[in-house]
Amino acid sequence: MASSIFSSPLLLLFLSCATNSTPVTSSEQGNDYLISCRLASHVAVEKQSHFRFYWHDTLSGPNPTAVQVVQTPATIKSSTFFGDVVIIDDPLTTRPDVNSKLVGRAQGFYTGSGLKKIEFLLAMNFVFTDGKYNGSTIAIFGHDEVLSPVREMPIVGGSGLFRFARGYVQARTYSVDWKTGDAVVQYDVFVNHY
Repeated sequence: MASSIFSSPLLLLFLSCATNSTPVTSSEQGNDYLISCRLASHVAVEKQSHFRFYWHDTLSGPNPTAVQVVQTPATIKSSTFFGDVVIIDDPLTTRPDVNSKLVGRAQGFYTGSGLKKIEFLLAMNFVFTDGKYNGSTIAIFGHDEVLSPVREMPIVGGSGLFRFARGYVQARTYSVDWKTGDAVVQYDVFVNHY
């Protein structure tokens, strides 16, 4: 019976880490970069939340929320915006109307990364400003092929109530003005969190 107890991987992990939640020092482990080793709590239950926002990317007018910060002579000639870099602080609302309820901001950048198609590398945080999620963030980093009806990008982390977040987002263009570049995009966010 004792041999079967000590063959349990969980028990071995437990014994190799601190038995009373005291950090294991680096000298005990033989390395200088391990600060602590603790068992993760199995009490918290992971859940998946589905949010829907409308992302308002405005490059025109007196109060743009997206600003082009890099453009080269090659970019000016490109029909795919290859090489453009745009910094964003876009409102996230509950409806396609920019005057609907504001629940957060999309802060980050996108850059033209496609030579033959309009494709962007998108790196942004959804920064919540409303309700119980106020101050929490969801981080997104991925490939956005703008003319595809649905684009999927990974959630790579989060903070606050979304600490250890993982999941994905689906983006659907709701409207776009090709003269100004202004766009409204529906984001469906499927996020696993504790």
